Amino acid sequence: MTKEIVANIYTIGFTKKSAQTFFNFIKLSNVATVLDVRLNNISQLAGFAKKDDLQFFLKELCNTNYMHLPELAPTKEILNPYQKGDISWLAYEDKFLNLMAQRNVEKSISSKILENSCLLCSEHEPHFCHRRLVVDYLNEHSNLKLNVRHLY
Repeated sequence: MTKEIVANIYTIGFTKKSAQTFFNFIKLSNVATVLDVRLNNISQLAGFAKKDDLQFFLKELCNTNYMHLPELAPTKEILNPYQKGDISWLAYEDKFLNLMAQRNVEKSISSKILENSCLLCSEHEPHFCHRRLVVDYLNEHSNLKLNVRHLY
């Protein structure tokens, strides 16, 4: 099977970034749509990245669309034990990748949504964040070949 190429996909975390830095990354990268892959996108801790505010700022400052994709977020049952240190990153990764497989996300996410989009989560860097795992999973289990660039 030949892989379809989706030219660019980005990922970004909003923590450890000012609003200016965050929105400049999005604007300078010409992101078409920010795909919010957070479990909780309305937390007070999100600051400028709260769902309604973020949607407004993205459109006004960057001419970028916003879409929440909770099917690409971990469940509380997976995330909470990892955040508390009760399970390792490897155990979290295994549980999350199995969740992606159970949800068959490769069948529900179209290349048109992903093309020139940016996966958003809270983690500053992608190394220990599920947004990287989403890209890895889709590259392995779909006909997509995502060329990823992490913005941080």
